[in-house]
Amino acid sequence: MKKDNHPHQAIDKIKFSIGAKLITIITIIVLVSLGSITVLVSWLVREDLKISAEENNFEANRRSASEAEDVLENMRAGARMLMQTIHLAGRGSEAEAAQYFFEQNPLASALVFQQGNTERVLVNRAFFSSRNIEPALADTYFAQNRTALTLAASGETHVLNAAPHFSRPLIAMFFPWRGTGTGILFSPEKLNANYGFGINRSYLINDRGDILAHPDFALLEEGKNVSGDNFIQLLKEVPDRSRQMITHDNDGVRHYSAFTKLNIGGCAVITGIEYDKVFEGIAATTQRNIYLTAGVLFISIMFIWIFSKKISIPLKALAAAARNIESGEFEQEVLVKGRDEIGVLGSSFDRMSRALHIFGRFTNRELAVKAMRGEIKPGGLPKHATIFFSDIRGFTAKSENFTKAFGDEASDKIVFWLNNYLGKMVECVEKTGGVVDKFIGDAVMAHWGTAYSSGNPAKDAFNCVMAALMMRLEVYKLNSRRKDPNDPGNPVIQIGCGINTGIVTAGQIGSDLRMEYTVIGDPVNLASRVESLNKPLGTDILIGEDTWKLVRKHFITEEMPPVTVKGKSKPVRIFAVINLAGAKSGPKTLEEVRIMTGTPAPDISKVDLNEEEKKYNIGGKNSK
Repeated sequence: MKKDNHPHQAIDKIKFSIGAKLITIITIIVLVSLGSITVLVSWLVREDLKISAEENNFEANRRSASEAEDVLENMRAGARMLMQTIHLAGRGSEAEAAQYFFEQNPLASALVFQQGNTERVLVNRAFFSSRNIEPALADTYFAQNRTALTLAASGETHVLNAAPHFSRPLIAMFFPWRGTGTGILFSPEKLNANYGFGINRSYLINDRGDILAHPDFALLEEGKNVSGDNFIQLLKEVPDRSRQMITHDNDGVRHYSAFTKLNIGGCAVITGIEYDKVFEGIAATTQRNIYLTAGVLFISIMFIWIFSKKISIPLKALAAAARNIESGEFEQEVLVKGRDEIGVLGSSFDRMSRALHIFGRFTNRELAVKAMRGEIKPGGLPKHATIFFSDIRGFTAKSENFTKAFGDEASDKIVFWLNNYLGKMVECVEKTGGVVDKFIGDAVMAHWGTAYSSGNPAKDAFNCVMAALMMRLEVYKLNSRRKDPNDPGNPVIQIGCGINTGIVTAGQIGSDLRMEYTVIGDPVNLASRVESLNKPLGTDILIGEDTWKLVRKHFITEEMPPVTVKGKSKPVRIFAVINLAGAKSGPKTLEEVRIMTGTPAPDISKVDLNEEEKKYNIGGKNSK
């Protein structure tokens, strides 16, 4: 990048002042934020009102249905009791029993029943007299509806609107009794009054769609039938006993409509409330919020204009320092003082410039951040850590195949292939709380419990082994996604992982120009040696005895032949990791692991003991 020798020239070329920009930004923020709040509040209030209206309407419907069912059931039960009394006491007690019944049920107007071959009609004369109705109308009504009485004798119950005949709100209910039909006329005055109370309106209909009880008597008197309404048709079709939905009347007005089917005569109670009436208060609230937004915006603009001058000068100094950083001069001293946000920004800028200088010396960003925060001190510290090594089996041969297949393009191809693989491996390390120490060609070195720990060495060791199992799965997925098994640009990957736990020295190693955070010590060397044993033993994950002691309860493992490692006087116990203990899927034996990873089972007796520069031998025998 070419360094700009005149950074202030670009800074001085300001087309819009800081005040104008801040006013524009604040205006947008206020309009967007308060506008969003207005919309959000309106929406939330609307949703709350909607929920409340639905619940209230449904509850009103439930109460109305319960009330209607009580009225119908009480009338039927009272009529049956009267019939039973007359039946037991004989005809001589008929008048006295009827008088007592009508006194207890003043809204009952007349009763029809069969006594032998005779059809008897009992009339509540007090009811007819108080309402100026001719009692003879009861006889004519029952005569006109003899069919309903006959159907009642066959076991059916029918509830009819008798208001057109009497010019008064009356309901006729015909029901069976002792093999005969019985009918009772009664007034739904209480239902009509309650159904018209409040903003929710209810009405009662029979199985034909005739309105039986309604606050508007005109509908009863004309014998209004609503069977053609879509809502009523749906009511008859669905098996639900109750339901609620939004409906439209003939004028296109929306309503919340709920129904409940009764257990008597196929009747149902319908309750509704006009949709728009529920939300009448929202418009006024929205208007007040608009006025509030305008007021807040005006006050915000005034404050921003006053204080913008105090911001522009220190911001110019910060901009000049930023341009110097762009030129590669990371260490900048910004002379911005103050206890407000600008002063904090200046101090933060100083720390950022020093951090950028530190970042240039690290390859691991997280470690650089920790070093910047002072969480990693210069020098080494003893850590009880778990060390991890892995590499790709036969990487050299694969590299040669890339060269043969792609020639001059081989470098790009192999880097792309390798980066894809390493990216998955790094994800496994970072997801389990590990630190990637370095890449050595195709090899990965990582450690757990050094820069940060999961709490104790056992947890760190567990996370390390889990990372290795995750790597196995990722490699399996990479291989499974290969469309062409012979694709030279995407060869099969087989890895070997070596893990060991112990006390290591962790710290910053390098020079003033370049540093890295790494670990050294005998456990590190042993982890590298353990990794190299995967190939001759036909495994992909091997752990040392110290690691195994910490995690053996959590994983399925299989002990391999002890190995005498160069530099060790006693044979080293090593274990192959099969799977997480209790896992529902995945391999359960080492043989299944080999099948999964495509690794042939070795013949231990034929292993070349001079491999890997005689760093190991099998079965505890001394190397040559």
